[in-house]
Amino acid sequence: QVQLVESGRGLVQAGGSLRLSCAASGRTFSSYASGWFRQAPGKEREFLASISGGGSRTYYATSVKGRFTISRDNAKNTVDLQINSLKPEDTAVYYCAASPNIATMEGGDIQYWGKGTLVTVSS
Repeated sequence: QVQLVESGRGLVQAGGSLRLSCAASGRTFSSYASGWFRQAPGKEREFLASISGGGSRTYYATSVKGRFTISRDNAKNTVDLQINSLKPEDTAVYYCAASPNIATMEGGDIQYWGKGTLVTVSS
């Protein structure tokens, strides 16, 4: 069993940067790939980034590549998402996710979800 809890600043200005963090419980966290998704108002949940259990492999949605960076610290059981050059369209609820198979995460094959954290980007 893995429990995920997201945290990060709620209201930020466009052009700024933000670091979201996801704290995981469970001694087997490093055996799971982790990822971040978001859901904007009126839109479907979308994949942003994923990272393998050991942290050696990362994948990004084309739309965020170069602006988002995913990382993990298995000693602390955390997964972070660094977002630079924030845009108003980044406003969404951001979700942390974990899955045994990184290959299928982008398609939404997720075993554990966090409850999400709201990020609002003002122009």
